[in-house]
Amino acid sequence: MPPPSATPVPTPALATEEPSGAAPAAVPAEAVTPLIRGVAVLHRLTEAGGALSPSALERATGLARSTIDRITATLARMGYVRLDGRDVVLAPRLMELGNAYLAALRLPALLAGRADALADELDESVSLAVADRDGIRFIHQATRRRAMSLSFRIGDLLPAERTAPGALFATEWTEAERRRRRERRAADPEDRGFPAVPPRPPLAPDDFEERTARAAREDCATDDQLIEPGLIALSVPVRGPGPGAGPAPRAGAGAVRGPGAGREPGAGREPGAGQEPETGQEPKAGREPGARQEPEAGQEPEAGQVPGARQVPGAGGIVCVASVVSHTSRHTAEHLRTTLLPRLRETVAAMERDLAAAPPPAPSEPPAGLATWTAASKQELGREFVESLARGLTVLTAFDADRPALTLAEVAKATGLPRATARRALITYEHLGLVAAGPDRRFTLTPRVLSLGFPPLSRTSLPRIAQPHLEDLAARVHESASLAVLTPSGDEIQYTARAAAGRIMSVDLTVGTRLPAHATALGRALTGALTEDGYALVDEELEEGLRAVAVPVRDRSGRPVAAANVALHAARRTREECVTELLPALRRTAAAIEADYHVAARFTRVALV
Repeated sequence: MPPPSATPVPTPALATEEPSGAAPAAVPAEAVTPLIRGVAVLHRLTEAGGALSPSALERATGLARSTIDRITATLARMGYVRLDGRDVVLAPRLMELGNAYLAALRLPALLAGRADALADELDESVSLAVADRDGIRFIHQATRRRAMSLSFRIGDLLPAERTAPGALFATEWTEAERRRRRERRAADPEDRGFPAVPPRPPLAPDDFEERTARAAREDCATDDQLIEPGLIALSVPVRGPGPGAGPAPRAGAGAVRGPGAGREPGAGREPGAGQEPETGQEPKAGREPGARQEPEAGQEPEAGQVPGARQVPGAGGIVCVASVVSHTSRHTAEHLRTTLLPRLRETVAAMERDLAAAPPPAPSEPPAGLATWTAASKQELGREFVESLARGLTVLTAFDADRPALTLAEVAKATGLPRATARRALITYEHLGLVAAGPDRRFTLTPRVLSLGFPPLSRTSLPRIAQPHLEDLAARVHESASLAVLTPSGDEIQYTARAAAGRIMSVDLTVGTRLPAHATALGRALTGALTEDGYALVDEELEEGLRAVAVPVRDRSGRPVAAANVALHAARRTREECVTELLPALRRTAAAIEADYHVAARFTRVALV
């Protein structure tokens, strides 16, 4: 199959998530323009914190209003956005794209427990980050609840030179990668291309090369208020197993160094074609493959090796960086280093043992036909549904923990798309930097997938997830709907979300109200006092004339963590009518809340209140 030519295709100028000053690559002729435009819309919504009006999206992307309307209608059909009045709002289900990357990466599943335990032990925030070209992205955060708390989110992109992890990743950069960073910094001196960080102060010195050299010598790095005053961090690299030491998680282009890592994705060719492997050469005599060593006297360091780098026998490349993050009100940067570095190194050593002992992904029956639903939606909605966008986004969901790398044929089978359609989607994603092709013609997701809505959605809560579903339920049944959780004592419920009915006389309870658990349908649903059919109904037990039916909302393990109800005046419906008319709609609402909650909670902590 001849490679496609790289010719200009009319697309919005901000279609890709390139930091300011980066020259956009030529768009391959076979790229899917609606998919590029849809990704641009998701990027602009992400940068805006999760919500924009259609007119604001029109200005931000340069797309026509009719195009914006068709893209957002398609994303809404997929459950990726909500059309909330005059705004387009990111929805929790969009997180399934970032979940696909994090699952395929495997690092959060293998290492998050160690990071959480260290955060509890030190009473400090702990994070895990991977490299994304000349920046870093967070893949896990264990934060402390304090008045002075950290605002970084999973998926946030930070410039390498303003972080401690960045200096460690840079110890493995090639000269081309170092040059790319310098060019980007010169073109964007204030870091306007990194919305997650405050602008860089004018005339800030660039001592990144010196900090990188020190990080290479000491195998750790500190951030002494590089991002903003008061914020400090201490970082240690986590390395994968060296050759022959056992399988390491396949981490995509941003974490494990390999073909395509940190480089421009190939454009104008068939994905995966024409790439020569950068690894696999015979190691020099007496040298452990993959180990970092100082060059011999009088010898120039190899490409990607910092002079004076500390040797780590038997270790592979850096797969992620673990950091302890604090504030100058608690530590100085030097005090953080002297007091916490030994404990951080112990945790990192345990993480590396976990990686070395991790078995390869368990084989499983791959999915099939993930994108076949799009044809029916196209038939129903007509031109308002952009089928090529829906099909393209579904390609990303083909990847998972047991499918970290896929061939073109495997992508086509998993999605149910024609091979040519899957190929064009992969060409598009490689151009956008969301997918990387290896020398074995297998594709992996890159950290950039997290830029598709994950940062703002990673801080959601169960009440926020439930609110639009409760409002839809209240509108359908014309009665008040609520969500509640048990208080720590277990004796009371606390209302966490409500949608009132548009009636003169309705149940009047506000968020935060507490009631006895034993006397409410919500409390009984939470404590397991359910009927054989799995619901709770309370008839004028709490208050005369008040009738309510409730069902539990369960977490990913099946444990009830909240309950949803419909409450009404007893004169409007009998007990039987509550079961036959209200319960089916209530159950559908609880199932919708659970589905969104399970997606959001796969790799993030979702607050219940």
